[in-house]
Amino acid sequence: SCTVKTCWMRLPSFRSVGDALKDRFDGASRVMVRNADLETPAQRNDAAPHRVPRRDRYRFQLRPHNPDHKSPGVKDLVYLEPSPGFCEKNPRLGIPGTHGRACNDTSIGVDGCDLMCCGRGYRTETVFVVERCN
Repeated sequence: SCTVKTCWMRLPSFRSVGDALKDRFDGASRVMVRNADLETPAQRNDAAPHRVPRRDRYRFQLRPHNPDHKSPGVKDLVYLEPSPGFCEKNPRLGIPGTHGRACNDTSIGVDGCDLMCCGRGYRTETVFVVERCN
């Protein structure tokens, strides 16, 4: 008979973790940081007056950049500034741009012409190659 039961926690599959992160990334919202109104706490005779409760440790509030959007939740991803454009060359930021790169016009991924060419249009090229076989 079994008298001991062993339980352990297990991580979800890599795919499900990646899908969850991608969903949160796609739904990330731009926010502004505003310091909360800091009031001087009344002096108390606590045993540890220097300890601040974890929820009050960082005294700022995240407000949506667009006032029509809802405030972010505790599990939402947020950002303060938009990402730089990767279409145009920017040596200061180390961005080479996408001019002159080969793209795949049938792909809907990051190598696809719709994303890589940034709406500038692209030129297709058909190449016939004759090879000897066997």
